[in-house]
Amino acid sequence: MSTTPHLSSSPSAGTPLAGPILRPRRLRSSRAMRELTRETRLHPRQLVLPMFVREGAVEAVPIGSMPGVVQHGTDSFRRALTEAAEAGIGGVMLFGVPTTKDARGSGADDPDGVLNAATRIAVAEVGDALVVQTDLCLDEFTDHGHCGVLDARGAVDNDATLTRYASMAIAQAEAGSALLGLSGMMDGQVEAVRTALDDAGHTGTAVLAYSGKYASAYYGPFREAVDSSLQGDRRTYQLDPGNGREGVREAEIDVAEGADVVMVKPAGSYLDVLAAVAASSPVPVWAYQVSGEYSMIEAAAANGWIDRERAIEESLLSIRRAGADAVLTYFATEVAAWLR
Repeated sequence: MSTTPHLSSSPSAGTPLAGPILRPRRLRSSRAMRELTRETRLHPRQLVLPMFVREGAVEAVPIGSMPGVVQHGTDSFRRALTEAAEAGIGGVMLFGVPTTKDARGSGADDPDGVLNAATRIAVAEVGDALVVQTDLCLDEFTDHGHCGVLDARGAVDNDATLTRYASMAIAQAEAGSALLGLSGMMDGQVEAVRTALDDAGHTGTAVLAYSGKYASAYYGPFREAVDSSLQGDRRTYQLDPGNGREGVREAEIDVAEGADVVMVKPAGSYLDVLAAVAASSPVPVWAYQVSGEYSMIEAAAANGWIDRERAIEESLLSIRRAGADAVLTYFATEVAAWLR
């Protein structure tokens, strides 16, 4: 008896094949089929909108490098909050833009400072519909623009900064923030903030650790958005772009210190880090589609080089596919409206 396997011919290629042709294209044959078999989906509740609030402003101030994004005044802030809640997104992340700054960032833990005042407004307006979140970092409030206080040599003093973060955490929790976004990348920041919150009775306030936050070129437009005073760079505390394992290690440390959520930032250029963190993390993993990523899409679309809506959706699907449970994105309200 012959042991030669039966061969069937492909009518298109004319090349003998062993067995039937495998046809994955069957699951791409129609829009309905593609949507039914899609592995990764977007949902409005997975999106968080970063928002900038400018002290003393009544109406919105456009940010030139981020078309469509503004520094909010009081009235525009309330309107945007309502729009976000009606779109059904998951939450808002608030950043303050103060009129005065000093070396220690005094406005950061001032109960009447711009960020804490904005937090109270947000909680009153949409606190039942959205998770109101606040950026816990000194860079918007210091006259030198760094994320911590400086020592006598002009270097960021890690442990002195932790004291300031603890004070900020209590002020933000008392203003009503449900989740504090620790973005400063100081060693021990999660433990310092968690301890301060618990000692002050704010045991229900959650902590989001910016664990894999890289020293990226994509933050340029953000610095305009917060009127940054930074001179120099933040390479001594933010991660080197060449280090993937270090991002995973940082996330592991933050989880051990009590982080409720960990995050990778930026998102698009660090999908490998995001995937690695998501594969090992016992807590939710988020990602931040940062200002430069937003602005590149807007600029290319404005020049007619890409399909704007498709590019936005694809970029967010890629971040979700890599493992993000939620995405901070300036497209949040708009995309949520599409999804609904």
